[in-house]
Amino acid sequence: MAPTKLVWQSKTVLLIVVPFVGAGLVLQTHWWATQSYPVAVWAVGLSLLLAAVVFKVRAATPAGAFTGAMITASLMFSTAVFPYQPWNSALPAVLAVSLLAWIATRIGRSKKERLGTAEGRRGRSAAQVAANLGVAALVCSEVVQSGFVDLQGDSHGGMTLVHLFALGVAALAEAAADTVSSEIGQVLGGRPRMITTLRAVEPGTDGAVSLTGTLAGILAAGIVAGIGTLALRGDARLFLISGAGAVFGLLFDSLLGATLERRGWLNNDAVNFLSTASAAGFALGVIAVMARFGLG
Repeated sequence: MAPTKLVWQSKTVLLIVVPFVGAGLVLQTHWWATQSYPVAVWAVGLSLLLAAVVFKVRAATPAGAFTGAMITASLMFSTAVFPYQPWNSALPAVLAVSLLAWIATRIGRSKKERLGTAEGRRGRSAAQVAANLGVAALVCSEVVQSGFVDLQGDSHGGMTLVHLFALGVAALAEAAADTVSSEIGQVLGGRPRMITTLRAVEPGTDGAVSLTGTLAGILAAGIVAGIGTLALRGDARLFLISGAGAVFGLLFDSLLGATLERRGWLNNDAVNFLSTASAAGFALGVIAVMARFGLG
């Protein structure tokens, strides 16, 4: 639980994500409703259905479920390609993140409750959802796309839609990797070690890692990256770029936890938001290097 004095960081994450995504969603819904009505119906309808299911299984609070619906609809709009099918969008990747997180948080719950690290039974709050999924929506948004890609999908400055989608998938894959790594590591990882000193610490300690938890996180990242790649009709480049970004973000998350979070300078929502942002940023760096050597 984040210290009360750092609640402002959770509110800041919400202020960064929700107004931007909300405003874009209104514009996207209006545009798609006039240009391709089925796209608007599928995106809004499936996002609300997902929110209802997430709330029903107590994976999120009402505000958290609604925030997730906004982000999901935004991602479905911004990753829509033609010929349109709702599953050829970011939706399958979001579903994979949600399902992996839901399963991981319920594995060994009794042990986590004894450790005092179990997720609240009401599910994730709006700030937690925004911290985990918000970066993906931001980097794939129409505002970002308009700066790099024209209406025909041609690139500006070397960036294409495939590249932008890779940033979003990297952020989603990191969110899944972080949750799975932490949840599985607490139950099956034995006594973890600090990523900075390799000193053995108690399970649930900020910045602690275990081999089992890390491998589980990497596997989760690969699953989301693979699903995202298939759904978005990408190729091996999209998978490798997004997967590499997710693994980097997973390690960066542990580093932030071992340093700034342990010192009380960052709360968990801020760490998660920065970690997903680092995953997207690392993916962007990989794209830049590939372009530099003519591999893009």
